[in-house]
Amino acid sequence: MQAAPKKDRVNSSHQTFILSSDNYYGQEANKNFMSPTWFKKFVACEAEALAELRGEWAPDEDKTALLVGNDLHSYFESSEAHERFLDANKEVMLSSRGKTKGQLKSEYKQADIMIDSLKNDKTFTQLYQGEKESIVTGVISGVKWMGKLDCLNLDRGYFIDLKTTQELSKRFWDSRSHRWVPFVLKYDYQLQMAVYRELVKQQYGIECEPYIVAVTKQSPPDKAVITIPHEYMEDALQRIDEQLPHFEDVIAGVQAPVPCGNCAYCREHKQLENIISVDDLLDS
Repeated sequence: MQAAPKKDRVNSSHQTFILSSDNYYGQEANKNFMSPTWFKKFVACEAEALAELRGEWAPDEDKTALLVGNDLHSYFESSEAHERFLDANKEVMLSSRGKTKGQLKSEYKQADIMIDSLKNDKTFTQLYQGEKESIVTGVISGVKWMGKLDCLNLDRGYFIDLKTTQELSKRFWDSRSHRWVPFVLKYDYQLQMAVYRELVKQQYGIECEPYIVAVTKQSPPDKAVITIPHEYMEDALQRIDEQLPHFEDVIAGVQAPVPCGNCAYCREHKQLENIISVDDLLDS
């Protein structure tokens, strides 16, 4: 059987697609550009990512953490963006019964506390200056990429990404490096920052320093401005260079996706094929 011709997302037939803030999070943008989010989806499970990209499957996940993060981001984008966010999500964020009817649910009250922790911090206020929600594009490893920067300051040569987390010092086991790592490395934020740094350099000719401003969901919140060693970002770009050609072949239908066997998509589509030993359970 002849393989399907590979689609080139650098010289794609979708030349009429123009990326904007209105369509950045849409499926058409995802089909035209790779992004750190989608690259990490393919790393986690190629089968699930491909099904989601094609619109054949949608993850059933709790949106609370996403909304808390978006609440924080929209506040520091602009008052207008925050009002639009609150109005669009009020049915989810507000309690609909009992004594608390019409009030923010507890998790979103915590988001307000996190916002206050940052907005009342002099260093953050001075640092978080620049263009908000700036879209950057470019080509990495022969593929078109897109990114959206929370705050870009070209004059001072840096950009900032806001992150929420449970605790700054919480440890996570990383199966790739076989060691305990902080949340930044657990969620591969170094890859995101490396991509953004490269896209900013391509688009503006300026090599900016990335900073993560993290605020925790503790009461009261903890917070930190975090830098990432350049060797971590170089390692991330090397991984992209090694893995991206295969992912692009999967997207184009040239190669079959490799299922992880453990995610929700894989469990839902699993068929019993082999009998395993009890000794294999911890490795499955």
